[in-house]
Parts: sequence; C-alpha cells; structure tokens
Amino acid sequence: MSNKALTEALAYAASCRDEALDMLRELGRIPAPSGHEEKRAEYVARWLAQQGATDVREDSAKNVSCLVGRCPMREIGDERDLVIFSAHTDVVFPDTEELPLVEKDGRIFAPGIGDDTACLVTLLFAARWFLLRQPALDCNLLVVANSAEEGLGNLAGTKALFSRLAPRVREFVALDAHFPEVVTTAVGSVRYRISVTCQGGHSWKNYGRPNAIKELCDLIEDLYALELPSGEGAITTRNVGTIEGGTTVNSIPAAASMLFEFRSTSEQCLVKADEQLRRLVDDRRRDDARFGIEVVGRRPAAGEVDAAAEADLIERCDSAMEAVLGKKSVHKASSTDANVPLSLGIPSATIGTVTGALPHTRDEWVEASSIEQGIAVALLLMMGHVIDGSLQ
Repeated sequence: MSNKALTEALAYAASCRDEALDMLRELGRIPAPSGHEEKRAEYVARWLAQQGATDVREDSAKNVSCLVGRCPMREIGDERDLVIFSAHTDVVFPDTEELPLVEKDGRIFAPGIGDDTACLVTLLFAARWFLLRQPALDCNLLVVANSAEEGLGNLAGTKALFSRLAPRVREFVALDAHFPEVVTTAVGSVRYRISVTCQGGHSWKNYGRPNAIKELCDLIEDLYALELPSGEGAITTRNVGTIEGGTTVNSIPAAASMLFEFRSTSEQCLVKADEQLRRLVDDRRRDDARFGIEVVGRRPAAGEVDAAAEADLIERCDSAMEAVLGKKSVHKASSTDANVPLSLGIPSATIGTVTGALPHTRDEWVEASSIEQGIAVALLLMMGHVIDGSLQ
C-alpha cells in the first residue's frame, strides 16, 4: 500500500464527505425489509448511472451490480479474474413506510443506519472514484448492493450472485461492520420451525391430555441439555427465538411452534447438531403428539479456503484500517455475506467502514464524521487492485 494511494484515498474521501452524508440521509429513510429492497435498489442503480456507469444491472434477487473497472486485455468471463466488493441494502426491521431518521450531537440515528446503510454509502463513493479515474486493474472489479442479508433473508442475494458467478470470483469483500472490526471467521447457522399438534381440549374436563406447549417446552429442555459438538476450536451455540401457541387460559393447547437455531464456526458441527436435533424430535413423536420440523434458514460456515490467499486478504484489510484510523483492526467471528463465498472456497472477508452502535435496534446510530474515514478505508482496500504506476 503506497503513500500515494493513501494520500489519494484520504483526499478523495474528504472531497465527497458532504455528498456522502446527504446520500446517507436519503438512503437511511428508505424502507428495505429483507425481500423488499426494490426502492433502495432503484436508488442505487439510478445513482450509479448518474456517475457515468454503463454496466449497471439488477437481477431477479434485487441485487444491483456494476462493473467499475476491467483488467486490460481480459473480459469478465476469464477464470478467477473477478473481485467483488459488496454491501447489503436490506435492514432488519419490517417497516414499509419511511424510516425515522434523527441527527443529534454529530450522530445520525435510524433503524439500520449502520447495518448496513452507512457501509453501502462508503462502497458507492469508493466505486465512483473508479468510474471517474478508470485506472488499470489486475482484475475485473464488481461492486454489488446485495439484498436479503438480514435474518430469514438468509443471504439469498449473495447466494443468487454466486450461483451465477462463483467460477469467476477470485475474492470477495463485504462492507458490513463497525470500525475497527474485520470479520475473519464465518459463523454458519441452521434455523428451524418446530411444531407440535395435539388434540387439545378443556383445561378442566380434559385435564391430562397432551399439551402442545408443554411438549414443546420439554423438547426445549432436552435441546439445552445437549452436549453441543465441537472440535478444532469450533464454537457451537443454540437459541430458541420465538414460541407461539395456544388460544385461551382455560384451553389445553392443540398447537404450538418455535423458531430455533444452531450457530457454529464449523460446517461439520452444524451437521452433527442437526442430527442431534432430529433424533430428539423423532424420539418424542407419538400418535397423540405430532412433531414437525422445517428448515427455514441455512447459512453455511467456511469450506476449504486457500490459507495463504485468505491471510493475504485479511492482511490487506488490516493495513487499510490501520492506515486510515491509525489503530489496529479487531478480528471477529460473525455471520455475513462473506459466508457464501467462503463456503465455496473463495477467499473472503468482511470489514467495518463506520463508527456506530446498537445494531438491530431502533436506536441504532453512526458517527457522521466516520463516513469520510469509511470511504477512505473502502477505497484504499479497493485500490489494492490498481496496477502499480497507474496512479498519477
């Protein structure tokens, strides 16, 4: 990473700080629950076209992609010549009306403002530098505003992207965290809807009949008593997220259901945990207590990734963070869009490009001043693919 690149990245980020904040205020108000990101997708596509992009595409999954630079003498179809930088458009909240946005004491508050709206802004302004400068690159550089990262979106946008492009992708970087985080370990998950149905009845006259809620609670007790699979430093967790069932206080519940998940840094541990769960459910099935199990979400953990290539990418993320912020990055394990390429053996990482707090709450905030730093970090990392000597 040259001093010339750092100087250029810092100067460019400073020059577009006010524009970027204006975009953050506009995007931050646009509702985008997972699966309904069309308004943000339209905004992103229109803005990129206004910056001179000629290759803006929106796919059926509501991903907006734009090729911002080509490798000389090569086309996008060449093997492993595609590098992707992405940020997701969806937010965790189901709002379909304009999101509330407030500014106070140098902070911008809005649902989803840091996860991932601000990072999307830093990606777009970094992309604009490439559209304006058109430097020579060592890859075909694709920026993507992807859909469906949150919750039961289950990374559907990135899965759709890689179903088309996986054989061409050299590496992938998601902008989706806070300063100074770099996500270096993928946390996979399997999410289930588990249901129980019984005959039900009157709480007094039919006392003693199987109670669907109690049957479900007994299963939960067994699930939390499991010794979860581990090995080679892997961490596996479990969680009951919701329970629903019953009708009235004086009725024996005839139906109940829950949402349950396993998370793990190991794909093998997720497979073993799934087997444990299914055995417990099978053992509890009876004619008078019928159990059902449905997988409602699947996020893969990492597969076999070239260790040297992955380490090189992480080192570049660390260097960009330290060069701009003047402090070392903090490595984290998390579930992000990078899970998908990592599961396919493609070197990938996730990096934070904003200062903020309280993600997945309606009180989430970002520091307005950090947007400039975020643009510089994103741009500096992307500049790593500029061929030496092409920066004048």
